[in-house]
Amino acid sequence: MTSLSPVLLAGLSLFALVSSLTPGPNNMMLLASGANFGLRRTIPHLMGVSLGFVLLVWIVGLGLGAVFAAWPPLHAVLQILGGLYLAYLAWKIATASGIGGGASAARPMTFLQAAAFQWVNPKAWAMALGATTTYAPQQHYVANILVVGAVFGAINMPCVALWASLGTVMRRFLSRPGILRLFNYGMAALLLISLYPVVGELMRASGR
Repeated sequence: MTSLSPVLLAGLSLFALVSSLTPGPNNMMLLASGANFGLRRTIPHLMGVSLGFVLLVWIVGLGLGAVFAAWPPLHAVLQILGGLYLAYLAWKIATASGIGGGASAARPMTFLQAAAFQWVNPKAWAMALGATTTYAPQQHYVANILVVGAVFGAINMPCVALWASLGTVMRRFLSRPGILRLFNYGMAALLLISLYPVVGELMRASGR
């Protein structure tokens, strides 16, 4: 039994839609993956993003958020690790060898890699914490958290698929190696730019 009212469900759905559609690390990587590898080979990646985020919402809502509240440095450590990993992924995108799937080409992210990435993705953490603290009333709390995660999963899946599909549509315009290289450089730069809020938060926390 859940105590989420129709108004709360509507607000949650809108929050899930906006946060899932707006650019972020997941969507930038899915766009690049769709362009470099095509939609079919990107499906495990997008499934890992969506289902991995649902699991993150559930775990955060059921207790991990309280751990961060009790020991804030742990959250900062996770942000730093996530930033370093995002920088590594930006480098991988920038150095992708080209469209296609030859033996020498880079490989798309797997389901498990994409699901695990949610744990070091700053935007995913912000979305999960925002959803669980804003849209899950204390009455029937566990059931509410499960509903919040399920609603996010139902809305997030088509949103991330849209980004991957957009990348696939762009493949025909990126067939020339020089143009593809510029595209990958741009995606890598946007991925690094997405770290700006995290860097600012860490600097504020350190008193700089």
